[in-house]
Amino acid sequence: MDITIKSLDGADAGTVTLADDIFGLEPREDILQRMVRWQLAKRQQGTHQTLSRGEIARTGAKLYRQKGTGRARHGSARAPQFRGGGKAHGPTARSHAHDLPKKFRALALKHALSAKAKSGGLIVVDELKSDEAKTKATVKRFADLGLANALIIGGTELDDNFSRSARNIPHIDVLPVQGINVYDILRRQTLVLSKAAVEALEERFK
Repeated sequence: MDITIKSLDGADAGTVTLADDIFGLEPREDILQRMVRWQLAKRQQGTHQTLSRGEIARTGAKLYRQKGTGRARHGSARAPQFRGGGKAHGPTARSHAHDLPKKFRALALKHALSAKAKSGGLIVVDELKSDEAKTKATVKRFADLGLANALIIGGTELDDNFSRSARNIPHIDVLPVQGINVYDILRRQTLVLSKAAVEALEERFK
């Protein structure tokens, strides 16, 4: 698959051939759904917790005698039915993460890249560099490229001026190639890859 390389100023800067086994697959929604679910479950905190009746700081003495009062038979005041008692079947702190094979995760990333390429939401730029860290100038360059909602992936090292100028722009994410992931690719309308990122991805999936 051949695609035109753009410069950040919107001019053509040649062409690049993308590997069909990475960018030319037929996207499968079931694979992408499982991958996104794995990512969101892994980052879920799971720190919510309530106190059970065994953790309540309250007397465990019997409320009143068993017989002769005409009232129900109650024991501890820490029981869930009493105000100030423990919570029955409440949430406990735990990890929500589950396993997903490494090969499956790699396949899901290929399908996400292929989905963007197939839908026309993939742009390749020659390099991600700025002479100065000016957000206003970067906003104009993005407007010339038609980028309003995009994930931008650079090489292993990001240009400091470019990343600083882009980090305050709404709906724009900038990541090094090591941080590329399925969820961020799908949540943004356009995927922008630098030439270095394309080379790194093809090397990664060799």
